Amino acid sequence: MAMNNNHILELWNELEQSQSNGHFKRLFQSNKPFHIYVTYQYPERYYGIAFVISDNFRIDISAFENLKDLKVSLVADHSFDNTRLLTIQLLTPYNRDIFATLCDNVIQSVIDITSEKERVRTIINQLYKWKSMFDKINFNGLSPAEQQGLYGELNFLQKILVKSGLQASDVLRTWVGVDKALRDFQGSNWAVEVKTTATSNPQDVKISSERQLDETLLESLYLYHCSVETSKANGQTLCDKIADIRSILTADIPALTTFNAKLFEAGYTDTQANLYKDRYYQIRFEKLYRIDEDFPRIKENELRDGVGNVTYSIVLAMCDNYLVTENQVISDIQNL
Repeated sequence: MAMNNNHILELWNELEQSQSNGHFKRLFQSNKPFHIYVTYQYPERYYGIAFVISDNFRIDISAFENLKDLKVSLVADHSFDNTRLLTIQLLTPYNRDIFATLCDNVIQSVIDITSEKERVRTIINQLYKWKSMFDKINFNGLSPAEQQGLYGELNFLQKILVKSGLQASDVLRTWVGVDKALRDFQGSNWAVEVKTTATSNPQDVKISSERQLDETLLESLYLYHCSVETSKANGQTLCDKIADIRSILTADIPALTTFNAKLFEAGYTDTQANLYKDRYYQIRFEKLYRIDEDFPRIKENELRDGVGNVTYSIVLAMCDNYLVTENQVISDIQNL
């Protein structure tokens, strides 16, 4: 049976009830040949998970010393002979719900792996990713530009979820902008770059590299431009948009878990939602452009030797010949 982060939260809540000093653990799932625990340390209020590994299995966790908000350790395990616990603890309880989602992701990624070597390798790789995510969480929240960019990406994500007919988990895998990928959405042979503007010149968009609008290795590349009006009263907040997408994913727990984890990767946490409640967006217009032929952009193979890291602007008012419909883009996404 597939679990979810609610199961982890329930186990943490059970462990909290004792209010006894110490480090406690509860088995996550009993029908597996190896053991995964949900852990709780009191009075520090450290929430965690732990994986049983063999004593003779060498593992280097030195890269995870002094992590922001996380503690990774190898501790003795007296439940079984010749084993240790690889324990991952959250040191700041206000991020508990987010941490539960991340924990569930890593558990689901290893729970069916029979090889201990492969299982540990997967966990360590996930820890490197967590290290990057926790380091970039800003306690002042996302900047206005980051909020705006995320709103535009979420708006396009919602369109694909609703209109493509594809599995939600498959759609969410294509949302790679949170990973700082070259483009915001990437399929096997297609990509979509999202640009969200709220300026006095909404047709001017900035391109961050010579490869961003280079379709050389793709069958289809699109630019989605979302022009928004911001205010303190009318429209939809970033939190409203997130709530809309969560409602779409309510019945698909794995997809919802992935979505919440990707939000965290983007720097959004529900605990900071009050920081975004007074910034509203109204969409002025949306346009989609197919990037091909003579579309005005810079391509990597056009640069002279020694030129790189190019940034430039495009005046989209000059690009109407490349406009395509939303249905055309959705159809391409479905077929590629």
